[in-house]
Amino acid sequence: MYFKQITVEGMGCLSYVIGCPGAKVACVVDPKRDVQDYIDLVRKNGMEITHIFETHIHADHVSGNQELKSRTGAEIYYMEGSPVTFAHKEVTEGQTMEFGYTRLQFIKTPGHTPHSMSILVTDTARSQDPWMVLTGDCMFVGDIGRPDLAGDELIEEQTLNLYNSLYEKLGTMPDNLEVFPAHGEGSLCGKGMSAKSSSTIGFEKKSNDRLKLSRDAFKKEMMQTFPSRPKSFSHIIHTNTHGVPLLDRCPVVRDLSPAQVKAQIENGAKVLDTRDTAAFGGVHIPGSINIGFAKQTANWIGMVLEPEAKLILIVTDEDAFEAMTVHLHRIGYDNIIGYLYGGMAAWQEAGLSINQLWQISTEKLKQKISKGNYAALYDVRTPAEYEDGHIEQAKSLPLTDLLNQAPDIAKDKEVIVTCGVGYRGNIAASFLQSQGFNHVHSLAGGMSAWINSGGPVV
Repeated sequence: MYFKQITVEGMGCLSYVIGCPGAKVACVVDPKRDVQDYIDLVRKNGMEITHIFETHIHADHVSGNQELKSRTGAEIYYMEGSPVTFAHKEVTEGQTMEFGYTRLQFIKTPGHTPHSMSILVTDTARSQDPWMVLTGDCMFVGDIGRPDLAGDELIEEQTLNLYNSLYEKLGTMPDNLEVFPAHGEGSLCGKGMSAKSSSTIGFEKKSNDRLKLSRDAFKKEMMQTFPSRPKSFSHIIHTNTHGVPLLDRCPVVRDLSPAQVKAQIENGAKVLDTRDTAAFGGVHIPGSINIGFAKQTANWIGMVLEPEAKLILIVTDEDAFEAMTVHLHRIGYDNIIGYLYGGMAAWQEAGLSINQLWQISTEKLKQKISKGNYAALYDVRTPAEYEDGHIEQAKSLPLTDLLNQAPDIAKDKEVIVTCGVGYRGNIAASFLQSQGFNHVHSLAGGMSAWINSGGPVV
């Protein structure tokens, strides 16, 4: 049996290539949109991709099933009843399929979505007993799937379904069965997943607190709050339900002159500046949003920008443009017009309007605090991070809340924001600037710099 886990760093997406080199056949489970990795792997191992399985309709990333089908001719499979509208085939509860010495069995495990499934995997060359289970978004390592994505009207039903799937189906499987989920650390489909990408049924039953609850306690726990749902989720669900456009159909006009960029902005395009905080702070196009390359870039883009937005990128070079385009395509942001050729230097040389977002040093912030010389100081980290230690004068305003509703203060007042190391602070500050706040600062280095400089925390 051939088995390979593929990881999308930052987004926490996990997909799988499973097959039998002897029989020269393979399948892919929960493929990401950029599919070349799968094709390279099977070619290297002398196999051909014949089947594509989706454990459920994903909310956090655009599927690569259409892309992979167009490249290989493989059929796409979902659990019976899944409400997808494009050509596909269905598997049924308990059904098995053979790929040479590899056997797959499909198990209904609803809860995260109404038609989720898990897949038991057996290497029949070694044993007739299953070796591992692909749990989709039902059971994670150290966590479980969120049941709220199907809508508030179904959350009680989904919570009960999730309990039954976890406790009565997966929980009754052998303790030594290995667990391979569809997501790991960085995903927004759970609350606190482990950095480890696999586990066992037995270990999760012993160490996963969500698997130690009574039915009533589980229901109470699941009816509480979940991670903020990015703007991109509804768009991604709709796209995955009705069929993802092939990447060669996604419009990309690559290099744009300053005049072309200006015209596109006047026509409603949004500017996504991917440079680091210092470069953005020094000079940027007015109204642009600063989201640089980081571990969870895609998640933050999904929080800030509308999926249908026409995007122009500010990048350091063409390689950075290509890399950010991959991030954007993975979450269904396909209206990428192009990038500013020559960068901000070309924009400035054209004599066009610019703006700054000055970083404030820890020394300067201490002076302002001592004199009360500022209007508002906001900490945009999560509530848990804030409670672990914060600047006494800082008010908690999580970035996800700020993005939904800007603070109710006059837009000509000075606003200072801080976060962990400055990344989220610059997202917040650039967003506030785009909303008309004209006197915004971000604490350089965030709370890390504050603490290292001897700044007090409470």
